[in-house]
Amino acid sequence: MKKAVVVFSGGQDSTTCLVEALQTYDEVHAITFDYGQRHRLEIETAQRLSSLLGVKAHKVMDVGLLNELAISSLTRDDIPVSHELQENGLPNSFVPGRNILFLTLAGIYAYQIGAESVITGVCETDFSGYPDCRHEFIQTMNRALVQGMDRVMTIVTPLMWLNKAETWAMADHYGALKLIREQTLTCYNGVIGDGCGECPSCHLRKAGLDEYLQNRESVLQSYLNKN
Repeated sequence: MKKAVVVFSGGQDSTTCLVEALQTYDEVHAITFDYGQRHRLEIETAQRLSSLLGVKAHKVMDVGLLNELAISSLTRDDIPVSHELQENGLPNSFVPGRNILFLTLAGIYAYQIGAESVITGVCETDFSGYPDCRHEFIQTMNRALVQGMDRVMTIVTPLMWLNKAETWAMADHYGALKLIREQTLTCYNGVIGDGCGECPSCHLRKAGLDEYLQNRESVLQSYLNKN
């Protein structure tokens, strides 16, 4: 039996990965992390979507310590999300160590339930400037998990080389375009669906959707060629 653990936030990318996993693996578990993020609605959205999609098990894990350690616009209500980069060249929405922690805990969970795959929706092609979304980082984390637990395990990144339009094509391919467009939460300002239209996440999401809807056949074929 093929088992997978999906790191699941209830956003566009992780929901797309979850939809694919449910059609690819025999048993799928979702894990959502409560780190005191800007919007509690993110966790509620993840719970609602996992139930709607029929996920076998959905674990919400309290990792509030991350909020104490990592100062970011996604962990502090008094820091507005900005389009401008910080002095270190990173967006102020970057939460340092977030994916290191999430993938470590997801790997431990996968070990306990006997899952061979940990799935995450990180992407290097259309990433938001976060260093922990890069392919090299994922490979390094994968090696660390395998060596540290002495067990074969693969971190799977279905979106790594897709642009945002191709991610929409993937959702459409699996029959979930409407669901993901209307019911996921990607917006940094906490607006479900098409979002606030102002934050960096909404801009990226809308640009990708517009491109896909305008060039549906060619973008879908581009996605299929990569898979």
